[in-house]
Amino acid sequence: MVTSEPGILVLALLAGAVLGGMFFGGLWWTVLRGAASDKPARWFFASMLLRVGLTLAGFYGVAGGQPDRLVLCLVGFVIARMVVMRLTLPRADGAARPEKEVQHAP
Repeated sequence: MVTSEPGILVLALLAGAVLGGMFFGGLWWTVLRGAASDKPARWFFASMLLRVGLTLAGFYGVAGGQPDRLVLCLVGFVIARMVVMRLTLPRADGAARPEKEVQHAP
């Protein structure tokens, strides 16, 4: 097994974080859009294909046949998952996040 340079390994970790942010941020965005859509199945299916395809291609490109790069990319991906989950969870005090105001009929 050939070990990579430390700089390359740091870049693999960062690339995994970017891939994870794209994947899980895209999932969150899809849930918001799909819930309000007339045809949510199309949103979810298209999003899944796009997110999984880009993520797998990213992992393949980052790894370059090196297991240590692949592992660090996966670590970055999992870290991004934790960050996105923390950013998208409801607040503990029960206060809603500011959203667009809904106009109701009188």
